Amino acid sequence: MPETLALNAAEFPRCCDRCFHSPERPCRDLVACLESGPLCHEDDACAAKLTARREAAMRLTGGNAVVYVGTGTCGLGAGAAKTLRAVRAWLHEHGHEAEIVEVGCIGICSYEPLVDVQLPGRARLSFSRVTEEAVEPLLTSLFNGEVPRELLLGQLRGEGGEPWPDLPYLDEHPFFAPQTRWVLANCGIANPDSIEEYLARGGYRALARALRDRTPEEVVKTVEESGLRGRGGGGFLTGRKWGFALRTPADQRYLVCNADEGDPGAFMDRAVIEGDPHRLLEGMAIAAYAIGATKAYVYIRAEYPLAITRLRRAIAAARAYGLLGDNILDSGFSLEIVLKMGAGAFVCGEETALIHSIEGRRGMPRPRPPFPAARGLFGKPTIINNVETLANVPAILDRGPEWFGSVGTENSKGTKVFALSGTIARTGLVEVAMGTTLRDIVFAIGGGIPGGRAFKAVQIGGPSGGCVPESRLDTQVDYETLKGVGAMMGSGGLVVMDERTCMVDVAKFFMDFIQRESCGKCIPCREGTRRMLEILQSLTRSRRGEQEIEALERFRSVMNLEHLATVIRDTSLCGLGQSAPNPVLSTLRWFRDEYEEHVYDRRCPAKACTELLTYSIDPAKCTGCAVCAKNCSSDAIVGVLKNAHHVIPERCIACGTCVEMCHFDAIVTA
Repeated sequence: MPETLALNAAEFPRCCDRCFHSPERPCRDLVACLESGPLCHEDDACAAKLTARREAAMRLTGGNAVVYVGTGTCGLGAGAAKTLRAVRAWLHEHGHEAEIVEVGCIGICSYEPLVDVQLPGRARLSFSRVTEEAVEPLLTSLFNGEVPRELLLGQLRGEGGEPWPDLPYLDEHPFFAPQTRWVLANCGIANPDSIEEYLARGGYRALARALRDRTPEEVVKTVEESGLRGRGGGGFLTGRKWGFALRTPADQRYLVCNADEGDPGAFMDRAVIEGDPHRLLEGMAIAAYAIGATKAYVYIRAEYPLAITRLRRAIAAARAYGLLGDNILDSGFSLEIVLKMGAGAFVCGEETALIHSIEGRRGMPRPRPPFPAARGLFGKPTIINNVETLANVPAILDRGPEWFGSVGTENSKGTKVFALSGTIARTGLVEVAMGTTLRDIVFAIGGGIPGGRAFKAVQIGGPSGGCVPESRLDTQVDYETLKGVGAMMGSGGLVVMDERTCMVDVAKFFMDFIQRESCGKCIPCREGTRRMLEILQSLTRSRRGEQEIEALERFRSVMNLEHLATVIRDTSLCGLGQSAPNPVLSTLRWFRDEYEEHVYDRRCPAKACTELLTYSIDPAKCTGCAVCAKNCSSDAIVGVLKNAHHVIPERCIACGTCVEMCHFDAIVTA
């Protein structure tokens, strides 16, 4: 039986006012309670909760058959809804009494849909790419005692009953082996809609101990001693930030969880909420107690419907157990958590803009100081942390600051969650110890670049981050070290690029995003990013018909690009504007030769900027089918049917349609 089940009942949330703490009944451990029945069995609500606790305990100890289906957003996008229906149909058709549990994302998104199967008395097995068609052969084999190894990822260590002989463990898989999964420990494993399972895994124990044994000042000190830094961008010490709010005199304080991921390629917060919402709620409750807040907000993107649904259910369940609401666990501490849906504005990732949005105003930043910890939401002291930061708090309170500080580097403790995407073999959500190199993340965990292509760069930190070249891949994941190579930790988006990527085009993509998302309050960000985007667009545009004066003006503007970026960085109002030039500055620093080829040679070495390409036809491959000529919008392709065609350069507008239409690879680009 897992150690987490042997909790003392004094630390375990009671089912109702008559449970556990009755003076006539001594406190017993949870296992004894589960085995002996409720203390107040005439209470239907209490009996229902006890039944749910027993079911959770059975899942953890392997007492019954369970089929787990990963129905996070990534899983649903890969067809998990069809897989789920197929599982239900198969179990019904064959009369098996197996429980079906929907879980979040375990992280290895490129292997979705994922299905775990736990047979009575045996360890839980995890299978990848279980499409609708694969359900029947998979379940038929398993319930006949055979394990289909071609789909097997591995068996879960410590989940269920006896281990399977001669089968690998999931934590030995190349994707998982280098990881240190603290924040993601329950994601894809536990039922996100079952507070009883979270409790059985030791959940809310840290909150109960904090309320019973520690003062707010002691909680703040513990978090500060752990070295936990904000995982949302700036990396400020979390405990020190809490201390500012606690020491500021006020009749009301607020806690805000920033779950508004606005970065392209970032999905960490969404996955944590979808897979383990109670971890976030427990972290928020501890943080609110530490700063003396009785009201908290979760500011979350409205585009996250599944995360919102699961978070709402979790809040309702926590209230039913007395873990939220009035007088939590008889401590005298009360907390209300409110969901606030944002409209997806990138600028609302900035603290003061987020505060304005919650207050019902337009999301625009204001000058600081005063900082939100002193004067924030509705003019009261306010602490804003993101999901990952708060999700770290329960484990720190439960295991101690020394445990947390034992992993990481001197100035960056603990772990960091990254959303790994781009041209890489294994995309998904990864959690690594601080100090892990980017090379290990890309090649050991991510499996490197598919198709034998060469690695070119990794973009880290979202639109405000920077691109790191191959020569700096041994850079450690550390707040200060990443800044040294022109990048930043940011929210944790990590996009891998191969040799086919044009770095000027990458800078243009992120600058276009930043320019559109600029709130427009300050001139350097509003006008400066627009001008930078215009310069980058001119570099990737065809120069046909360009006048000499236009060419001279373009050349001068390019020469001023770096200076313009520096001015924007130094004079913008908020952190988002100050970091807006990072994509340009980092690509100029490491890939200046590509900029020079765009400027002087008017060519894109990666062949990604289609308007700069020249098109011709290889007569040895051309069959004269005339498909390219029929689809050419500028009549630039001429020739006689069944004879080799050719391109008239003066007419070609470099749209690339001929490349898409040719079935014989006869179109040559340069």
